[in-house]
Amino acid sequence: MGEYLKAEFKPDVIYCSPLLRTKQTAQYALEAAGFDLEIIYDDRFIELDYGPDENKIEDEVIARIGQEAMDLWNSKGIVPEGWSVDVKALKLAWYYFFKELETKHKGQKVLVVTSNGIARFAPAALPHLANKIPSLKMKTGNLSHFQKRTTDQWQCTFWDKKPIDLLS
Repeated sequence: MGEYLKAEFKPDVIYCSPLLRTKQTAQYALEAAGFDLEIIYDDRFIELDYGPDENKIEDEVIARIGQEAMDLWNSKGIVPEGWSVDVKALKLAWYYFFKELETKHKGQKVLVVTSNGIARFAPAALPHLANKIPSLKMKTGNLSHFQKRTTDQWQCTFWDKKPIDLLS
């Protein structure tokens, strides 16, 4: 990720969940890229509450909820039984974050470091993108990119890509 940031995407601003894992990821990426930027810790990007499936590997989660429920979570963001996830609140948080970017960080490149569970709701916050992403799941360490030109709508220029594959 650091190499990609250094070569292709030099952020002006970094937002990050205040959780240790995401803080470390953001810091490692900045160090690898050779950037000295302040990280803005933002509670909007805190991990989801997976209830009885917290800290379990995917196979264990599937054993409890079933493959169909996992597929619906990954494709449509339908929350499996037992998880404490407020989908409407997450979509609204992303919607208002995108609006904030349009004013507070207009013309700047912004990096957000968060978890897969939170990131998957970013496209859903933009009605014209809501059903255009084939799988909402983002693998650990992968990147997605949203862009807004001056008068255009937000666009998702790529989703769930390995940083190494994005280097030209």
